[in-house]
Amino acid sequence: AELPPPYTAIASPDASGVPVINCRVCQSLINLDGKLHQHVVKCTVCNEATPIKNPPSGKKYVRCQCNCLLICKDTSRKIGCPRPNCRRIITLGPVMLIPEEQPAQPALPGPSDGTRVVCGHCGNTFLWMELRFNTLAKCPHCKKISSVGSALPRRRCCAYITIGMICIFIGVGLTVGTQDFARRFHATYVSWAVAYLLGLICLIRACYWGAIKVSYPEHSFA
Repeated sequence: AELPPPYTAIASPDASGVPVINCRVCQSLINLDGKLHQHVVKCTVCNEATPIKNPPSGKKYVRCQCNCLLICKDTSRKIGCPRPNCRRIITLGPVMLIPEEQPAQPALPGPSDGTRVVCGHCGNTFLWMELRFNTLAKCPHCKKISSVGSALPRRRCCAYITIGMICIFIGVGLTVGTQDFARRFHATYVSWAVAYLLGLICLIRACYWGAIKVSYPEHSFA
């Protein structure tokens, strides 16, 4: 859960005077022409909602970890995300009220806000809510999996290579040391096959982790 997002000042970047605002998820520009009467607008790039006005009286904004923007009562303590692929139950903290005459100040990014990550596949930026960078993430733009930070794939690649080579060496040792025994007891061939198969599987997994795309955070808030 997070406090209602700060409201970016509406600007006119060109001579046409068309009002625009940055999307709170992907930072793309959203055209506000004819939409200034709305409380929220939808980004045409990531299809996520961004508030352009304060919430209605007695309401507040809450953004789920899946980037879904929710509007609920300001007294709510628990709300559920309506998205079928999320269904997360969000526990809300105490409400911090800001007087209407005091302009809303941009909130400083903190651990609860996550950080923005540049996808290793498509190069787009998305919001990552995990505090650990050594994990996997699914980009909401291209829907592909990548590793946030290079420590996790490097560590797992080395581990699988080590285990795979050990299994292959065990298989070679069994092959050399039990040849005469295997001629009498054909079940010994099964132990050879298991050792080689485990080694092959580990080496394939090592190739997967060695080739996985890496996404890097724009800023690290430790």
